[in-house]
Amino acid sequence: MGSLLKGASGVRWGELRDATGTTAGGVLPLLSRIAYGDEDSARIAIDDLGDAICSLGFVVGEATAPTVPFLLELAGSPHVACKAELLDLLGSICRTDQWHSAAAAVQDREHGASYQQQPGWEAAARKAVYAGRSVIEGVASSVRPEEATPARKLLREMDRIPPFPEL
Repeated sequence: MGSLLKGASGVRWGELRDATGTTAGGVLPLLSRIAYGDEDSARIAIDDLGDAICSLGFVVGEATAPTVPFLLELAGSPHVACKAELLDLLGSICRTDQWHSAAAAVQDREHGASYQQQPGWEAAARKAVYAGRSVIEGVASSVRPEEATPARKLLREMDRIPPFPEL
C-alpha cells in the first residue's frame, strides 16, 4: 500500500463476512483500486465494493464497519477520484436499518435469535460513518461542487438520522 490505506492490510478481511454472506477478502483489492486506479477503475471498484459492504444499497455485513474508515480516508484524500460515489456509498451505509427493522419485527426469542449480530453490524457501521463527520465536513467545504454537494447531502442525512436504539 502507498500512503493511503496503511492500516487496511492489518484488518483480517478473510475472517469477516461481507453483506452477501461471503468472505470479505475482496475488500482490500477494491479499496486499492479506488485509491490508486484511474477514474474508470475507481468507479467500478466503488460499485463492486458497494455490492459487498452495502448489498442492494440497504444491507450491511460484518465487514462494513471496518471498511468505513478507509472509505472516509479515500473521500478526504485530494488525489482520489469519484468522491461523489464514495459519499453516496457512505450515505447508503448510514441509512441502513434492514437488520434493526427485521429484529424489531420478530418478537419471539426463537426466531429473534437469528438477528442477534446483524443489528450490531448496522449500528457499528453507522457509528463509523458518524465518526468521520469532520472528513465529510472538509469535503463539504470544497470549491468543487461535484464533491461538496454530495458531502452536504450526507451531512444533512446524518443530522436527520438518529442513532440506533438499543435492542
